[in-house]
Amino acid sequence: MARQWILSNQDGFETALEYQQNVRVPLANELGPNEVLVKIHAASLNYRELVIAGPVGINGPITPPIVPACDGAGIVEAVGKSVQEFRPGDRVVMHLAPLLAETSGDDAFASVADVPRMLGQGTDGTLRSKGVFSEKALVHAPASLDWLPAATLTCTWLTAWNALFGLKTREAGPGTWVLVQGTGGVSIAVLQLAVAAGATVVATTSTQDKADRLKKLGATHTINYRSDPEDWGQKARQLTPEGRGFDIVVDVGGNQTLPQSLAAVRVDGIVTVVGGVGESANAVPLFSVLFHACMVRGFLGGSRSQFQELVRYIDANGIVPVVDDVVFELSEAKDAYRRLKEKKHFSKIVIRVDHPDSEI
Repeated sequence: MARQWILSNQDGFETALEYQQNVRVPLANELGPNEVLVKIHAASLNYRELVIAGPVGINGPITPPIVPACDGAGIVEAVGKSVQEFRPGDRVVMHLAPLLAETSGDDAFASVADVPRMLGQGTDGTLRSKGVFSEKALVHAPASLDWLPAATLTCTWLTAWNALFGLKTREAGPGTWVLVQGTGGVSIAVLQLAVAAGATVVATTSTQDKADRLKKLGATHTINYRSDPEDWGQKARQLTPEGRGFDIVVDVGGNQTLPQSLAAVRVDGIVTVVGGVGESANAVPLFSVLFHACMVRGFLGGSRSQFQELVRYIDANGIVPVVDDVVFELSEAKDAYRRLKEKKHFSKIVIRVDHPDSEI
């Protein structure tokens, strides 16, 4: 038997999340040809989880009940007869868009039309102790990582990888200047990956304590966006060689932060738009990009092939994803949602999945 959370509606996570115990787990001989039974050991949350659980917004509607969340890591317990990539005992992490990989291949990139079918929204996700996933919903986990850091990779780390290395001939490396915003999951992942690649990273933040932590992770400079709310982009730009601007700016705030990102990027630099966690603000006109002479690149996560590249890079470079100071157990997932909503976390909120004797 297993434990799990489900979303029963989209009236906000406080009422939508329901905890279930003694959930039946399919037997090995009941699996479909391309299905994999996974014993989940850890999961983590993304901002999308708040959006999906709330009144229908950018992510669209769900068909409840649905198991939420897309990030997770665990061990394969059984496989269907046609599964090729995995066998019992393999350590795996979950991929956000399995249906896209099934229909269009491992190199396919998601569009907004694919979002309603992703894990934790259109397909049961990872807030459960055991679950059946399609083969394409999994990739092999980094051999070097324990469960909690491995469980953070699905959404934010794949997004970070795509931001830095997804545009061929423009990959981050020595001599590249990168600007990240805040201390959320994507920004910390970009910081860690960029530092490993030899790039120079500047980070914005709101407190001295967070600034100190960012510098310990490798940020060369930090900018307090609360002290300079109107011109932190220009001040960050001044830190680059000859004030030329950043090669890559990873924007997670959306319309609130885009004007600053455009002020910070260099001529022919890249602003990657990967989130909208900032406060509501007037839409930034696309035409304004002309006057900054830069590229703006939007994408949703990354391909399954990129995820496999990321796993190899993590193992090769000994990168350990940073996680939040507070670790929740699966039964405490609603508290984890609260911490995410209140923005009390640093990097990724993680959830440990214990396995009592009754689940083994």
